[in-house]
Amino acid sequence: MKHITFSVIIIFFLSGCLYPNNQLTKNKVPNDVQLQMVQDAVEQYVDLNQGLVPIQTKSNDTPIFQKYLLDFSKLKQQNLISSTPGTAFENGGYYQYVLINPEDNPTVKVIDLRSTEKLRSVQHAINVYRSKHTYPPFGKEIEDGIYTINHELLGLEGEPYVVSPYSKNNLPIVMDVIGNIYIDYRVDLYDALQTYDHDYQTGDDIRFILADNYPIVPAYSLPYTIKNGEPSFVNENK
Repeated sequence: MKHITFSVIIIFFLSGCLYPNNQLTKNKVPNDVQLQMVQDAVEQYVDLNQGLVPIQTKSNDTPIFQKYLLDFSKLKQQNLISSTPGTAFENGGYYQYVLINPEDNPTVKVIDLRSTEKLRSVQHAINVYRSKHTYPPFGKEIEDGIYTINHELLGLEGEPYVVSPYSKNNLPIVMDVIGNIYIDYRVDLYDALQTYDHDYQTGDDIRFILADNYPIVPAYSLPYTIKNGEPSFVNENK
């Protein structure tokens, strides 16, 4: 495992000189220096703690990209990091730092939290609707057990969406049969499948093509696989 070198510490300390102030605001994607600093600290922690990773405890049914939230306090306790990055949620930023592949190759990524408020408001509207009408506000069935949301039944002006952290396109919010909602990443996944080399086959979870090639993970999503060269939902709740 790598260790934090003196040069990396100096680079991080001087990052204010390397990046303009408007690039270091808390609503920006963490820069490579920040991510590498945290990555190095995580690797040192794993070395010092017999393979354990510095994460918060979550239940086993937590969605995979939200399951391994980084616990900065554990890194600080062992003096592996001096402060929490300004982009981190714990420090008022818009990103939660997480690990993917925690068992064999713990890798630091982030969740973009700017979509959570929109998801929360839409889920609340659906829950209120269900309390009055029993069934969720089903729109068109996209695939087996996956639906668009009938925004008119909820009194919304248009179909709900969030802005993609990858392409900045508008990504639809979709719903399963019990009214749980998810971000639909099919557009971004399709683009990634065309852009990056891969050997995904039907049955594989292709969301990792985004997680592996970007600093941001596709949180709040259903699993997807590949069918006929295109992304397809894997609905676990149908």
